[in-house]
Amino acid sequence: MKQRPSDNEPRYRPGRGIHESWFLRANHPSSPKALWLKFTLVAEPKGEAVASVWCSLFDGEAQRTWAGRQDLPISEAQLEGEDLRLGAAQLCVDPRRGRAQGALRAQGEEVSWDLRWSRVEGPLGEPLSLLPSRALLDGPLPKSKLITPAPVLRCSGTLTWSGVTWRVEDWLGMQGHNWSFAPPTRYAWGQCIFADEQGAPFAVAEALSGRIKIAGLTTPDLSLLTLRRGGREYRFDRMVDLWNQRADVRFPDWTLRMKGLQGEALLSMRARPDWMVCLGYKYPSSSKLSYCLNSKLASVSLRVNPVNEDPFELNSLHGGALEFLQPMQEARIQPVV
Repeated sequence: MKQRPSDNEPRYRPGRGIHESWFLRANHPSSPKALWLKFTLVAEPKGEAVASVWCSLFDGEAQRTWAGRQDLPISEAQLEGEDLRLGAAQLCVDPRRGRAQGALRAQGEEVSWDLRWSRVEGPLGEPLSLLPSRALLDGPLPKSKLITPAPVLRCSGTLTWSGVTWRVEDWLGMQGHNWSFAPPTRYAWGQCIFADEQGAPFAVAEALSGRIKIAGLTTPDLSLLTLRRGGREYRFDRMVDLWNQRADVRFPDWTLRMKGLQGEALLSMRARPDWMVCLGYKYPSSSKLSYCLNSKLASVSLRVNPVNEDPFELNSLHGGALEFLQPMQEARIQPVV
């Protein structure tokens, strides 16, 4: 029997078109400040693959947001299991303990980082897949896949941004991995870690609304949502419940209503455009860019009415990761391409 690839194992193979990313995000425990590091591979079926290092920074206190990238030929990338190197940048995505080191000069700014993280123990930190079956990660459909090997982690280290050093001490965050063999039409994705007043995480939610093409036709928005709270997991991922979904994607807002066997959920996320970055993405077999509008400082409200349990509500003022992918630019946000 063929062994299933590990969650972070590269799916890139020479001669196969793919857009693949590994990323780390971490948020300050109390202030509107966050970082997002990302390694990306883009390969055409019959062309050279390009590797990119991305860094995006969000500082709501200083009212500064920045994103930059460095592109490298695939010959300068080393992909060995869970130790990824692009030029001088390293991203070790061990499922329990990881490290990120590197530097980037772009858009008139210079950034360097040296970070370590560890996945939190218990159910909150276990790998999370929004798809109803993990077997779908390696099947032909859907064409776009995502897995969160570390939904909740603690990150520490330093990051220096144009001479100003951030002391990263026990910031909560996540590590994700996604890949696509065809250009997505559009989607909204979000993730939030909820913590108590002492900074201890007690819940994590991740959700997605997106459109896919089947036999040349584009579907309406299809949505998935998973919430872990304490030792319980609430999943809204059954395809037979599609008529009980209501996704309203209107940049910079996303509202998602879900109903299933475990009850009902209402997710509302909103990002401030001035606290967002825009990344221009290239997908295989497409001559046009897609635009990824991303915030790591989104506000989040999640109301859940479980079956045979008391309803509850979770809120975060600026701890949500919110991303929109769309085929057009937003005039308010300058893209990095």
